[in-house]
This record gives sequence, C-alpha cells and structure tokens, in this order.
Amino acid sequence: MGGGTILILLLSLFMNLDQHVAQATNLVFFIPTAIAAIFLGIKNKNIEWKKALPIVIAGVIGAGISSYFSSNMNVFYLRKLFGIFLLIIAIYEIYSWYKMYIKEKIRHNKDR
Repeated sequence: MGGGTILILLLSLFMNLDQHVAQATNLVFFIPTAIAAIFLGIKNKNIEWKKALPIVIAGVIGAGISSYFSSNMNVFYLRKLFGIFLLIIAIYEIYSWYKMYIKEKIRHNKDR
C-alpha cells in the first residue's frame, strides 16, 4: 500500500474532505513525485523502455477512464469502492507476507 492510498484515507476520514477532493489532492502530490522519479530513472538508465511503454499507455488510458467514471459517481459509492480497494490490497499484502515469511520459516525449519 503506497503513501497515496494512506493520504486519501486520512484526508477523507480524519479531515472530513469529500472523496473527490481527497483523490484530487493525492494527484497533486503524486504527479510531481512521479515526474521526478521518471527523470531520475532516465538519468540512471534504470528504465527498460520496451517494458515501460505498454505500462505507461495502459496507465494513461486507465487513469482517463477511471477519472471520468469517478468524477460522475456518487460520493457514497466512490467511498465504498475505495474501501473495497483497500480491503483487496490488505488481503494481498497479508497473503504476500504469509508467502514470504511463514513459508520461508517452514522451509528453513525442515532444512535443519
């Protein structure tokens, strides 16, 4: 879970900002950071353009489509969808932790 997800959660729950405003605020923080990361990646030659280009294209198209739908969506449903998104991310993170640490510990104990 990234910082933007936590920022949206904090702004909407604790600052009582409208979900649309919280998500727009997140973008204001995200865009300059992403641009700086891209420039650093180019400078350090860490970007594999053949892999990055399809991801960028899909991201731009996905962002445009989701922006359209979320801006026309009722705030109640937008909050519910964001909550479901957070739940899915949490389940994925817990599963990843289990897979990495618990299974490694079990394998380590068997090797003894």
